[in-house]
Amino acid sequence: MAESHRLYVKGKHVGYQRSKSITNPNTSLIKIEGVVSPEDAKFYLGKRIAYVYRASKEIRGTKIRCIWGKVTRTHGNNGLVRAQFKNNLPAKTFGASVRVMLYPSNI
Repeated sequence: MAESHRLYVKGKHVGYQRSKSITNPNTSLIKIEGVVSPEDAKFYLGKRIAYVYRASKEIRGTKIRCIWGKVTRTHGNNGLVRAQFKNNLPAKTFGASVRVMLYPSNI
């Protein structure tokens, strides 16, 4: 079987940071695959996140686009992390996959 050379871990965009009545779209909540505690999530602090998607209009020869962000801190007790993106992720990406890159490395 071929060995994987993926430089990212899969994650899901769960929603925005929010209170009971107010949402804050500047901060997205990301569930990283295999992370179940705040201690596990600390490894990913500062790591880059890419939301890669396909658009209908071609720009510079490709229809694939990307919104970059980074993990800022942990969130709650089940391993969620908060992330800030260069442009806020749109609400239609709730449940969509994101790529949590394994760089920059701090080990």
